Amino acid sequence: MRIRACPAGTWEFAQRLPHPALRPGVLGYRGFRLALGRPRRRLEIPCAAVTLVLNLGGRPLRVRCAATGQTLVHTAAPLVSGMVSRPTLGEHDGHLHGIEVTLRPWAAFRLFGVDMHELGNTVGETSALTGTRYPDLCGVLAGTAGWQDRFRILDAALRLWIRDGPAPCPRTVWAWDRLERSGGTLPVHTLAAETSWSERQLERRFREQIGLPPRTAARVLRVRRVLGSLSAGMRPSEAATLAGFYDQAHLNRDFKAMTAHSPSRFLALRASARPGPAEVDRVSGEVTSAVLTA
Repeated sequence: MRIRACPAGTWEFAQRLPHPALRPGVLGYRGFRLALGRPRRRLEIPCAAVTLVLNLGGRPLRVRCAATGQTLVHTAAPLVSGMVSRPTLGEHDGHLHGIEVTLRPWAAFRLFGVDMHELGNTVGETSALTGTRYPDLCGVLAGTAGWQDRFRILDAALRLWIRDGPAPCPRTVWAWDRLERSGGTLPVHTLAAETSWSERQLERRFREQIGLPPRTAARVLRVRRVLGSLSAGMRPSEAATLAGFYDQAHLNRDFKAMTAHSPSRFLALRASARPGPAEVDRVSGEVTSAVLTA
């Protein structure tokens, strides 16, 4: 487990891998406690994961559509964000305490037991899916001292619930992993042929167990590949070609649709100094977020 904390006591983060029995479907745990004394606003961009947010402090979190400003949810209840292809804004008053759990989409299908298209491109309270299961878990975690013990309780709960959930189709799991490894560059017709499905069958399986159509999921993965390349210092034109975009204009169009900004503007936002912790990404080793002026 890795713990980082501000000497002044204004923030604390704890990260740990889940129990081996939960891997590779459950990607990681990220505990957080913020007492910044001022509002905080975070731009969240699409990534190759489903995120479960367990709120332990009782302070509300507002999530809005970045394009329209429409409030999607404003609550202190636990939340789930499915696979998305558009950016959102997360806002709170500077005081927040909880745990983020990131999962591969097919593992979320097993954990929540619903068709993943119900979670695609949306953020909502878990009570609509599983009743009081996650609020009850939040109560237990909030009453437990120390990140290590909280993560052990979380391990036990997720192992039980995933064990009892619907098993994803092995070919869907294989197809998702294959598409993810390709960075979204594998043509959908090729992916369908490799799974011995028609494109329509592949799309039905993705709708049920991933949450986005294969082509939309591939676009997300291509933009994510560009983000990794740009963060490593690659020129935008080279990053666009490597990720399978026709040209810079093609990249800029998809990039803005998923981040609300051009590549250069998004990277500038990432680099801007903001109060509070510098590390904001919910998936270890990936670019998923940028802190904005509240």
